[in-house]
Amino acid sequence: MSLIVQKFGGTSLGTPERLLGVSEIIQNSAKQHSVVSVVSAMSSVKKSEGTTSRLIQAGAQALTGEDYSVILDQIESSHVDVLEKVINNKGLRTFLETEIHSELQNLKSFLEAICVIQEISPRSQDLIVGTGERLSAQVLAGILRDRGVDAVYTNLSEIGPQGIDSLNPRFNQVLQKLMSDQLPENSKAIPVVTGFFGFVKGGIIKTVGRGYTDFTAALLAGKLGAEELQVWKEVDGIFSADPNKVPKAKVLDHIFPNEAAELTYFGSEVLHPFTMECAIANSVPVRIKNTFHPERPGTVILPEIPTAETVAQYRPSGKSAIAVTTKGNITVINIYSNRMLHSSGFMAKVYETFSKHNVVIDLVSTSEVNISCTVDRSSDLGDLIEDLKRLGSVTVFQDRAILSLVGNNMKHVPGVAGKMFTALADQGINIEMITQGASEINISCVITEVDSIRALNAIHHTFLE
Repeated sequence: MSLIVQKFGGTSLGTPERLLGVSEIIQNSAKQHSVVSVVSAMSSVKKSEGTTSRLIQAGAQALTGEDYSVILDQIESSHVDVLEKVINNKGLRTFLETEIHSELQNLKSFLEAICVIQEISPRSQDLIVGTGERLSAQVLAGILRDRGVDAVYTNLSEIGPQGIDSLNPRFNQVLQKLMSDQLPENSKAIPVVTGFFGFVKGGIIKTVGRGYTDFTAALLAGKLGAEELQVWKEVDGIFSADPNKVPKAKVLDHIFPNEAAELTYFGSEVLHPFTMECAIANSVPVRIKNTFHPERPGTVILPEIPTAETVAQYRPSGKSAIAVTTKGNITVINIYSNRMLHSSGFMAKVYETFSKHNVVIDLVSTSEVNISCTVDRSSDLGDLIEDLKRLGSVTVFQDRAILSLVGNNMKHVPGVAGKMFTALADQGINIEMITQGASEINISCVITEVDSIRALNAIHHTFLE
């Protein structure tokens, strides 16, 4: 029987009804496949109200001496309320309530120590955040057991590789081995695995990001030789544009991993880049599916680097692009200086200044005497600007957006950029900055944010309808 790994995000687990829906998805999948389930912490529709966000807030309040116990009580109450609605077996429900209470009491003791020493290290932050996945995994495993399924709560919280930097090529291999060693020996049991996998040098959120649960699922899928990694969300798949902004946006049947990476970076929430990198390395296809409509096929991210042959195979229509996206709340910073002219070190000084202030650059466009950069923040830039003024004249433009057209076939079709810019000009939309990567699968431009929805619809109509 082939194996699939299913990852469920926090909003897919956020209510009793959704948890029951997820348990049904797992049970139906187990009729045809061996299944490993990986879960995030339970969340509401808004991430800011989810368990992980609340845990981070509790840690921050402990650091400042505020009362964090209210947050922990809210987390316990919400999980216990769920158990009362989804677990029929009274003995099992009592056991799970005790386990949840114990987890949060341990966290409370830890936060008391933080309150005393007034310091949160990356390791401490990891310990706080990991509580959320331990709670949700126990709840989901309990629901499955309550329905007669052999499900095993599998806690990865203590396995983080010690002494190995996450950028080290060995990191993934060591972590995969440690993960597989934690799985139940009974091959017929369904492991319900915590997305949190323990302590990472520098902290899991800083080094991997909030998408670490996707990463965990991809590592397991690769190690176990899974037929497919399924990432269950609240959408039908990856769209040709944001359907909330472009009514005619369509679900894509498939997409190449480099296209998915570009869409993720420039505004579409697809998958964490580490996840796709891991899936490619292990030749595991990733399917995005909808927990509300499990019968729909979703979008497959192909586990291969595209070539001219594979692009022709999967894109017989010859369309140049597959999706358009926007990234808002962008600030453009221009640095003008005659000192740039014939100066080999000027650009390095600019990048060093951005690095010094921990400001990440999205796009860069240069001329003989000018560098234009975009950053995805609009506040706390004062010190950066002052330092940049030592290098030249600086101008700042806020309330901008990056519009990106993505597709592997663009490199083989002449005139794509001209067609794109003409479509924007026909709508009276001014282009302030243009970039295209060496891979030629992405053309991006900067426009005013108020024009972004009109621009999205114009480009979608021109290339994708």
